[in-house]
Amino acid sequence: MPVHVSRFSTLYLCALITLVAVALFPFHHWLWVPALIALLLTMVGVRDLAQVHHSIQRNYPIIGHIRWFAELVRPELRQYLFEADEEAAPFSRSQRSLVYRRAKGESGEHPFGTLLDVYREGYEFIGHSTRPVTASDPTTFRITIGGDQCSQPYSSSVFNISAMSFGSLSANAIRALNKGAEMGGFSHDTGEGSISPHHREFGGDIVWEIASGYFGCRDEDGHFDPARFAAQAISPQVKMIEIKMSQGAKPGHGGILPAAKVTREISETRGVPMGRDCVSPATHSAFSTPLEMMAFIAQLRALSGGKPVGFKLCLGHPWEFMGIVKAMLATGIYPDFIVVDGAEGGTGAAPVEFSDHIGVPMREGLLFVHNVLTGTNLRDRIRIGAAGRIVSAFDIASVLAIGADWANAARGFMFAIGCVQSLSCNTNRCPTGVATQDQRRQRALVVPDKADRVRNFHANTLRALSDMLAAAGLRHPSDLGPHHLVRRVSATEVRLFADLHVFLKPGELLTGETDNAFYQRNWDMARAETFGD
Repeated sequence: MPVHVSRFSTLYLCALITLVAVALFPFHHWLWVPALIALLLTMVGVRDLAQVHHSIQRNYPIIGHIRWFAELVRPELRQYLFEADEEAAPFSRSQRSLVYRRAKGESGEHPFGTLLDVYREGYEFIGHSTRPVTASDPTTFRITIGGDQCSQPYSSSVFNISAMSFGSLSANAIRALNKGAEMGGFSHDTGEGSISPHHREFGGDIVWEIASGYFGCRDEDGHFDPARFAAQAISPQVKMIEIKMSQGAKPGHGGILPAAKVTREISETRGVPMGRDCVSPATHSAFSTPLEMMAFIAQLRALSGGKPVGFKLCLGHPWEFMGIVKAMLATGIYPDFIVVDGAEGGTGAAPVEFSDHIGVPMREGLLFVHNVLTGTNLRDRIRIGAAGRIVSAFDIASVLAIGADWANAARGFMFAIGCVQSLSCNTNRCPTGVATQDQRRQRALVVPDKADRVRNFHANTLRALSDMLAAAGLRHPSDLGPHHLVRRVSATEVRLFADLHVFLKPGELLTGETDNAFYQRNWDMARAETFGD
């Protein structure tokens, strides 16, 4: 007959050991150790039986805790022992290792051929030339941002630090990123949390993001304050102004920083009171229509002394973006740049449904924005940036080839300063001091060392981009086009990006001659007077 072990056997055994050890203690004094351990486990078992919240512990006292321990360490065991090199969650070990090596200045080479399956659907590559050219100096990979309505254009690197706020990241993380940007000659986006003293300490170029909370430029009621904006925007360190319409990780969703997390430093940086929740509304109060948005852009440009002003968005309803473009045409006011964020973007915390199922992925959004500007003859006067899971030179090349002028990376630079993808950004217990306000934890992040890694990651990534371009016979990232990149679409077929994607011709939306029903239908729906349809 089969022997059935009681669910309470462990509890019985611990109780028995406790009794035996206590009985024999007068003869063997060393038994106090097992007696104490067994007593503590017995008490745990009794508590398990009495508690009402966890069924497993009630049915399996003591040993039921093994499950919770396994759940606790599962992410670490998976990441370090069981995760495949190309298994993304959300970044693969290979991607993270590439950033770590480049940030440390180590060789990025690997032996014995690619680990990728080049015959799987979705595999992408750049065609090389039979007459490759000498690799260009990557420090020359810069573009000028600022149209004819801008009096202080900015010479930007084609690879920059994407929006991450002080508050989401620690003070030391912000300091390391900005110092690295200053050393490497590229820009650092503040995120919506405004310009903190840590952004200013080392003088790295800043892109100031203005979101719906107007942090750093708000009045007592949370509305936009022109005087407070101008006081910060005229700083020579602030190179561009970016209006945040939405972000990829949680488009269409506001945010709340609980009062308990609003430290004195965050309060002073954002211009919000301590002891109250810091609220980021889902919509802007400074404008409510595309036409009003253009007026706001003109106002910010004037208040900043003519610096480039643009906006960032994760594409949602296509007709709403087209309404913004119609407002540009109607008013003659044009943003200097647009940053397209993707639904694959990251954040410290977001509702699961928003991260997983709301917003257009970056490449589709980028293509749409590029096409609409091209179809309205505005593409030459408005620069486009792209952000969303960009860590390698090929990632940069792939977005430049389909319409972007430059690329931004957030999590790639987080890896450069030590992030290990522990997925604990929302707990304030980041193990590397990157995404926490805990002073003891962020002490682990040594600013001079990590700033060097930020500079190295940027420089080595652009050097790799230069080598790739040279192999393709190109000298500058702006020379990349959709005919240079290829994607496998089946086991037996590959297609050029130029054939895979739709690209509108200049002006065809204005003439009404487009034969693309999707673009024409949404263009007809778009209104400059409203964000609705």
